[in-house]
Amino acid sequence: MDVASGAAVQALGVQEGDHVLDLCAAPGAKLCMLAGQLGNNGTLTGVDIARHRLAACRTMLQKYGLGNSCRLFVADGTCFDLLPITQRTGSKDIMPSTNETVSEVFGEWCSRKTRRQKKREGRLQKEGDKIELLFYGNGSGVVGLTKNQLLANCSMLQRNHSADHYDKVLVDAECTHDGSLKHICKYEQWGWETLERRLLDPERMASITKLQLQLLTNGFRLLKTGGTLVYSTCSLTYDQNEGVLDKFLNLHYNAELVEITECNRAGWPCEDGKLPHTLRFNPSRSRTSGLFIAKIHKCQ
Repeated sequence: MDVASGAAVQALGVQEGDHVLDLCAAPGAKLCMLAGQLGNNGTLTGVDIARHRLAACRTMLQKYGLGNSCRLFVADGTCFDLLPITQRTGSKDIMPSTNETVSEVFGEWCSRKTRRQKKREGRLQKEGDKIELLFYGNGSGVVGLTKNQLLANCSMLQRNHSADHYDKVLVDAECTHDGSLKHICKYEQWGWETLERRLLDPERMASITKLQLQLLTNGFRLLKTGGTLVYSTCSLTYDQNEGVLDKFLNLHYNAELVEITECNRAGWPCEDGKLPHTLRFNPSRSRTSGLFIAKIHKCQ
């Protein structure tokens, strides 16, 4: 894991007992670091649109014994709307529907499931969108719930109970990866002639910045009042970082950029971004991969 990536997680300031959302969880290094910071309290929800990449996250969590408080959903991060399972949103507050039976209650997660279990636990249909519950730990709050109870948390979001939202949200958004040294090296395989199409094409850039703004907006929607969101990319471009943030801040009066006190400037090889309180890791000076980090506080 690159030092810069660790700084993005450190900036979130996770504490034991927090309910944390990683909205773009794959490939999983940041997710594992978040799980380690949570300890034995709180919950961690990981979301990614690519099933095979999220499966790699599951493998990492199990390998390092960090999955007890985690749940992983294959879903579109721009519209994901399941809240954490807390005392207010747990099974005691949401009654199962009359057509749900005891057999439809989530038991302890097991990697080897019967076909019936896979059918029941695999696809969660909600309002025409498919959400797949790929993994859940025994301490994630899922065990003992029915599918109706698990999905009913989204109704709490619609009623705007901010206290039931996530304490911390990480949006490590999809980008052009032009600051990632490992990614740039892949052009040896892809062919350098593809560089312009992958990084410089105006249509592709417009599509990516639109996606980034949608991910940031939804992550902020799922954040509780008083909570913290960290937005990061491994791009060095202004458009994917300060440009996206500028658009977002103009649309959200209750969003405030705050100082990233968790990253002591004396100990981290970073520099100021072009917006107040934002940080950049520049490979030419930091000797790390490139990364942009912004910390956002949700005000009243």
